[in-house]
Amino acid sequence: MNYYSTNNKNTSVSFKEAVIQGLPADNGLFMPQQIPQLIDEFFKELPNLNISEIAHLVLANFVGDSIPEEELWKIINKTFIFEFPLVQIDDKKFALELYHGPSYAFKDVGARFLAFCLDYFYKDQDEKCTILVATSGDTGGAVASAFAETDNIEVVILYPSGKVSELQEKQLTTFEKNVTALEIDGDFDDCQRLVKSAFLDEELRKQKMISSANSINVARFLPQSIYYFLPYQYFSHKDKIAFSVPSGNYGNLTAGLFAKQMGLPIHQFVAAANKNDTVPRYLLNGIFEPHPTVATYSNAMDVSIPSNFLRMKDMFSLEEMQQLIKGYSFSDEETLDTMQSVFKNEEYLLDPHGAVGYAALKAHEQKNEYDFGLLLETAHPCKFIDVVNKVTKEDIYPEEAKALMQKQKSSIKMKADYEQFKQFLLR
Repeated sequence: MNYYSTNNKNTSVSFKEAVIQGLPADNGLFMPQQIPQLIDEFFKELPNLNISEIAHLVLANFVGDSIPEEELWKIINKTFIFEFPLVQIDDKKFALELYHGPSYAFKDVGARFLAFCLDYFYKDQDEKCTILVATSGDTGGAVASAFAETDNIEVVILYPSGKVSELQEKQLTTFEKNVTALEIDGDFDDCQRLVKSAFLDEELRKQKMISSANSINVARFLPQSIYYFLPYQYFSHKDKIAFSVPSGNYGNLTAGLFAKQMGLPIHQFVAAANKNDTVPRYLLNGIFEPHPTVATYSNAMDVSIPSNFLRMKDMFSLEEMQQLIKGYSFSDEETLDTMQSVFKNEEYLLDPHGAVGYAALKAHEQKNEYDFGLLLETAHPCKFIDVVNKVTKEDIYPEEAKALMQKQKSSIKMKADYEQFKQFLLR
């Protein structure tokens, strides 16, 4: 399997090259030259397969010969080490809980797969690779946890100062071995701009080996397609299932679109956004017009220029997107109302991102038919305790999170200035 750039379809690089480069030199995103079609036998056997078997059958198509089969099995078995419970909320709505990994967020899947792929690629290198990652909250903790298990890689995480929760900040600022946290005076889009600028800086790349752990990297978002298959072990292929995806940088939704293109009979996608609603507005009027990013309760979705929109546009026309994806956005007040209502009436505690996803499912079912609505619950409510405490005062912290909260934060404060960032990398 080779990969092209969304800005130049004549590009052709291997999975290994795409993962190591992270971003093409022309500022596009890597895409596989074809999306494989899974055979009927795969779907017949799906109810009997465990998650590692599903992952291997799917991901081997994208990895190709870049990783030997034995090593790919090792990577997959180290990646999918936690559960993905499907929890019924009401008659038609279910939550697929993706937050039972080390950092309590769905991004543990992609971060671990990427970390172990890069660890394999760099195991015989003399020079250390530096992973650059911008985070609006959850990516940083997942990446820090995953790469702490690697040997020849160092990680630099950029996060917006004062715009992540306390637990999120502790998850990305308390690793001592090979992880450095840069606390940027700005928002997520500033952090992402600095990272992209580094990848487009030929002078820097001649002096330093860098790669990315954001969902711009193919090895970050591709493994996220795997958990879309899990509900179909319980539901019929004939069931009309709508997936509601809390959406920020749109890597999670893009992963679902890949699963759909591989043959998974997903009926519809719901792009659930907060007030940073660039894509829902695009789906309504066909105009991609980012507004300034605003801080919300669902901070991991505080993104106005979602990188993976390039992949979405590469896969579908506007008309095709409008048929397949319905977009909705909600205010903090609506988010909190949803959390309180679901907790009171259904005895289920949503995190703010899940609440946006649930609200979008409710709005969607008033205008569209589906048999079941599946909400991707992307983060543990304990990561947003200030908001959750407006709903319940219950102690919801896992023991590991309680211990983490006692650790000392370590970060380097920096302005959203590329030259300063570059000098830091070349130190």
